[in-house]
Amino acid sequence: MKHELLDELKSKAEIVFSKTEVKKMSRRERIDRWATLLEEHQDRLLPFLRTEYLPYEARRALRADNSPLALAFSDPILRNDGLSSDTLGDGIDYFGLSEQKAHRLLCDCHYSGTMTGKEVASRLRVAAEPGLGERLWAWATGRGYDS
Repeated sequence: MKHELLDELKSKAEIVFSKTEVKKMSRRERIDRWATLLEEHQDRLLPFLRTEYLPYEARRALRADNSPLALAFSDPILRNDGLSSDTLGDGIDYFGLSEQKAHRLLCDCHYSGTMTGKEVASRLRVAAEPGLGERLWAWATGRGYDS
């Protein structure tokens, strides 16, 4: 095989650069992926501590090793799809969770004893379901709520 510079090739052939479009996962796919990772996780997970008492910016910057969000961020598929860190704020944004749902899902005050992956996965699947208001808005506007 002969190696040529790009400028040399331009004189001999038309060069077409590939723009591979990467399809982003839907909200449902992101949450299902995270829940599956949680269900398969055998070790103990650590919840965030007393998130409701932290100022907004401190709460969004919150992170912990071995948290459910650290597990999500360790997954190359979720990172490639756009999960930019294991902070609470980035997790809320990426997975489309409200502050209240994230609190119920990830804060220590909602767990007595040990936080397990299976327990978090179960709660995540319930939290991901839209409430009545979200379903009515989607119906009224003709828009889905699962993007």
